[in-house]
Amino acid sequence: MATPSLFRVLPAERRLQLVTHLLTTRKEIRPRLVARIVARGGGFRAATVMGWPLAQLAREFVRLNAASPEDEIDLLQALYLEVEPQLQAFFLDAAGVKHEGGTIPEDLAMPYASAERVATAAAALREKYGDDGLHYLRTIARYNGAAWPGIDTLV
Repeated sequence: MATPSLFRVLPAERRLQLVTHLLTTRKEIRPRLVARIVARGGGFRAATVMGWPLAQLAREFVRLNAASPEDEIDLLQALYLEVEPQLQAFFLDAAGVKHEGGTIPEDLAMPYASAERVATAAAALREKYGDDGLHYLRTIARYNGAAWPGIDTLV
């Protein structure tokens, strides 16, 4: 059985919020998302889709499940660094990892914490944030597991 997409398991409203956020904050993303929609077929030309209002573009992108794996990583990073940074900041604080508003310094060496601290932080995150915390943990386990010893066994 295929591993489910961590982006697609989010409720449609949340996915729509994230796509809208990216379209609003990163102007360079629009042509990429337009290309994904056009590639799905349906008869629209790129120039037509490019002219759609932002809300329509975001709705259609989510409706078509047009996100590539690269798009999904961008959207999940936006979720945990821009839209809901409190989850990452809480986890990093609980693990004793240096950060600024949830952003880890580029020069910080991996792994960021010991397996014991990762386990403690994961338990605290799940207790405080429930399913949202578990989704965050699954996200870092999938995309940056090497930085967090033992994270794969905790999710």
